[in-house]
Amino acid sequence: MKKAIFFDRDDTLIRDSGYMYKLEDLDFFPETFKTLNDLQDKGYLLFIVTNQSGIGRGMYSENDMHKFNSHMIAKLKEQGIEITELAFCPHAPENNCECRKPSPKLINELCEKYKIDKSLSWMVGDKQSDIEAGEGAGLKSFNVKNKCLR
Repeated sequence: MKKAIFFDRDDTLIRDSGYMYKLEDLDFFPETFKTLNDLQDKGYLLFIVTNQSGIGRGMYSENDMHKFNSHMIAKLKEQGIEITELAFCPHAPENNCECRKPSPKLINELCEKYKIDKSLSWMVGDKQSDIEAGEGAGLKSFNVKNKCLR
């Protein structure tokens, strides 16, 4: 079994300027590269699990999001960071879908696909929905806003 860390994208790895899909909006936090490299060096697989309601709200297309995410992952790769997979929910909150965090569905699917040991793994995010998704999947969780372990 492998260990992993699941990250929210916006305001966790990159600064959130609101419904980001334009390449010029990509802005990493200063500590992102070092943190991810350190975790990777400790044997963690790295994943991103993100709600992208801007798609469901018609603010940008799924293709726009894929271009943005590909650009972000390429920038991480330039720093020696390998994102194993990025999973996303494209739905607006009012769609009441099964994949939007705080649902643990996307995390559970990734854990099953990659044979992740949940007892050794974490969810890291900036919102309560991220923490609830991690806990719902049986992971330890960390909120970057209040630096709270759960």
